[in-house]
Amino acid sequence: MTHPVYEPSGQHLFADLYGINPDKLNDAATVELLLRESANAAGATILCSHFHAFGSGQGVTGVVLLAESHISIHTWPEFGFAAVDIFMCGNSKPDRALDVIQSALQASKSSVQTISRGHAPTIQSNR
Repeated sequence: MTHPVYEPSGQHLFADLYGINPDKLNDAATVELLLRESANAAGATILCSHFHAFGSGQGVTGVVLLAESHISIHTWPEFGFAAVDIFMCGNSKPDRALDVIQSALQASKSSVQTISRGHAPTIQSNR
């Protein structure tokens, strides 16, 4: 299997999602399915995933590894909070992944930061 070559440049989204029903943040299998669906919606290539539940009412942490980079989540059901990290390069659309996650979790409030990564800064010579 040949993988495409991706440039290091891409978009890195950091989303803090608040006011989520705790039931949506407890089950590792459900959260994993959601992140995998979000990767597919973004046009990303899933390589593998790993999720861990910390026990009843204690949240989930997990990552979906992509050929284009990753999507990760950490949940705190006791606070109705999820921290989502999406980094993608190539032709994938990280904003589409975030749309799927936000739609499913139905947060009452969110804060999203987007950072461009891998764009080499212009270096000026003092000569």
